[in-house]
Amino acid sequence: MPNENHGLNELLDMEGMSGEEFLEYYAFHGIVPGICKNCGAVYNYEPDQDKGWCDQCEKNTVVSGLMLMGVI
Repeated sequence: MPNENHGLNELLDMEGMSGEEFLEYYAFHGIVPGICKNCGAVYNYEPDQDKGWCDQCEKNTVVSGLMLMGVI
């Protein structure tokens, strides 16, 4: 399983944003991108999600980008 920084960096690369841009854009959104900690699939979830469902892994392994950044 990738470490949290790896998941965050992968998510930021997929979104085409720096960490600062991601935070500025999604800080007040009700839905934000999250990444599966096992397979890297990206889904949209609530900002405080740390156990979102991954359809590919069929497990609760999706963590929102804001959780990965440690702002929530």
